Amino acid sequence: MPLFSRLLCAVALWATAGAFAAPVEDSMAQRVQACTGCHGAQGQATRQGYFPRIAGKPAGYLYHQLLAFRAGTRHNEAMGYLLAQLSDDYLREIAGHFASLDLPYPPAPSSPATAVVLSRGATLATQGDAARGLPACAACHGAQLTGVQPATPGLIGLPRDYLVAQLGAWQTGQRQALAPDCMASVARKLSADDLNAVSSWLAAQSPPAHARPAATLPAAMPLRCGSAAP
Repeated sequence: MPLFSRLLCAVALWATAGAFAAPVEDSMAQRVQACTGCHGAQGQATRQGYFPRIAGKPAGYLYHQLLAFRAGTRHNEAMGYLLAQLSDDYLREIAGHFASLDLPYPPAPSSPATAVVLSRGATLATQGDAARGLPACAACHGAQLTGVQPATPGLIGLPRDYLVAQLGAWQTGQRQALAPDCMASVARKLSADDLNAVSSWLAAQSPPAHARPAATLPAAMPLRCGSAAP
């Protein structure tokens, strides 16, 4: 068969195969593939320390963060670009999709921090420092630090580098939330050593089995937080 005829046959076969190819699934899981490139399969995070887990976080929290990235009050060029043309309703759908995922957490990595640093971090996370007006992380983020519905995120299962970066962003105003911005108030009271200690301790804690955000807190939050609303 002449070369030209073979080429025509190949094109015809390719076109026929394309006509019978399965259509691309139109689902939210398919649409958020752009998210999983950085945040890992199904939003479970990756080994790189600057991309947090988003699977299983409260929907209200995820929605607020998407709004903040779109508005530029939380700074990330790639996130801002991806979200620039998306509506509020669509952002709620994205948030709801990732919030609905109930996926296991990997064990926490071992920490290179010293015992003294980890002890200080444990104190800040579970007891706070009343003399300096620092509430315990657990007072807002839940006794198991897995978050609280409808909009308070979990702190367990996050990399140290990410925690350090976010607390630093709160301190410098690079990250902002709805007023009253309670996290900015807390972060600005942390010394550099405290910031390192609490981030190191949190990153070294393995999440409990079936870790999910708590339904409620046992007591009122110690600070007024605009971002705690759904």
